[in-house]
Amino acid sequence: MNNIILIITATSTALIAGLFYAYTCSVNIGLGRLPDREYLAAMQNINSAILNPLFFLSFMGTLVLLPVSAWVNYEQSLSGRFLLLLIAAVLYAIGVFGVTMFGNVPLNNKLAGFDLKSATVDDIASQRLSFERPWLLLHNIRTIASVACLVLVIIGCIYRSE
Repeated sequence: MNNIILIITATSTALIAGLFYAYTCSVNIGLGRLPDREYLAAMQNINSAILNPLFFLSFMGTLVLLPVSAWVNYEQSLSGRFLLLLIAAVLYAIGVFGVTMFGNVPLNNKLAGFDLKSATVDDIASQRLSFERPWLLLHNIRTIASVACLVLVIIGCIYRSE
C-alpha cells in the first residue's frame, strides 16, 4: 500500500510541476507578447478556467498526498525516504500552495475585478504593470518549488535504506 500511495503522490506532484513548468516556458512567454488589453483578457480567462475539479484534484491532492506519503514511510530511525517526503511536503505547502494562495490568487482576484470594457488605455497599462511582474515572480517561485518537490519525491521513490 505504501508504494501505491507513493506512486500516486509522485504522479500528482509531477502533474503540478509540469503544469507550472509549461506555463513558465511557453504560456507566460506567449502571453507576454500580447498587447495590454489582450494580455489582461487572456489572464482573466485563464484564471477563471483553471478553477476546475481536475486542477483542484491535483493541486489539493498533492498538498494532502505528500504528508500522507511521508507519514506512511515513517520509521523509528527517521529513514531517508521519510525525510525526503517530509521536506517535499513542507516545501509544497509553503513554496507552491502558500505562494499560490497568498500571492497569485490575490493578484488573480484583483485582476478578475478589473473591468476591461470601461477602462482607459492608461488604466489597462497600469493594471498590467501592477499584475504581470509580481505574478510572474510568484509563479517562478512556485515552479521552482514544485520541480524541487518532484525531485525529492523521485529520490524518495528510489531511496533504499541500508
